[in-house]
Amino acid sequence: MKLRPPTGRRLANLAVSIWAGASALTGIAILFWILYVVIIRGIGALNLSFFTHLPTPPGMGGGGLANAIAGTLALTAGATVIAVPLGLLAGVYLAEFSEESKAGDYSRFSANVLMGMPSIIVGIFAYTLVVVPLGHFSGYAGALALAILMLPVITRTTEDMLRLVPNTLRESALALGAPRWKVTLAIVFRAAKGGLITGILLAVARVSGETAPLLFTALNSPYWFHSLGEPTPNLTVTIFNYAMSPYPDWQQKAWGASLLITLGVLLTTVLTRFLLREKKV
Repeated sequence: MKLRPPTGRRLANLAVSIWAGASALTGIAILFWILYVVIIRGIGALNLSFFTHLPTPPGMGGGGLANAIAGTLALTAGATVIAVPLGLLAGVYLAEFSEESKAGDYSRFSANVLMGMPSIIVGIFAYTLVVVPLGHFSGYAGALALAILMLPVITRTTEDMLRLVPNTLRESALALGAPRWKVTLAIVFRAAKGGLITGILLAVARVSGETAPLLFTALNSPYWFHSLGEPTPNLTVTIFNYAMSPYPDWQQKAWGASLLITLGVLLTTVLTRFLLREKKV
């Protein structure tokens, strides 16, 4: 048998390595480019008034986006409260109890389809389900729309992380007489906690910049909100409105809000990875 010279394989390997490295560097460069532009354009808008004052009327300078910041936090918290328990339970079912189950296959397929669902369709669904029957926009409808977007991300991440836990851990705990639910919560969840928290943060990051669902549900407001039962101010719709306006002060505030969202997602991700890093003995 005649052996082929390794030169061709080495050249192919080198070409693929160079292409992969260049692609990675391109993605990193684009990320830092976006961060640079957002920081340069938005840093001038961040001051004490930005975090403590309400928006000013069109064409008038000053003011801030305190109500939109509080509304965004409330909407994200409401969506998290809805989506995290449901997503974790669904992921546990798919990973631990759905072996060779048609219901598990259908649930997994539905989650995959929902992950690729355009957010504007989810917004229209929440509009039809909540806003139309109530007769007005509300933060509850916005939180529901964001929760629907978060749910499949948490579900699939939970399933994948739990499946990475070795079965020997489960078998050892079951052999000691622990019930199945306690094994899942005390053993499997603890072993996969880093991946589970990362999945939740990914879901939060997914919805933190969503605008289309909130246009159909929470809408926006230039005033303080007293409950999620009324139109709720939020940063993403505010960015949309301010960036499209002809007023330079509003446009700068739109960049400031963009910078705030970007830094929030970035710092949360970095802090979580730091707290959940593996400790070296």
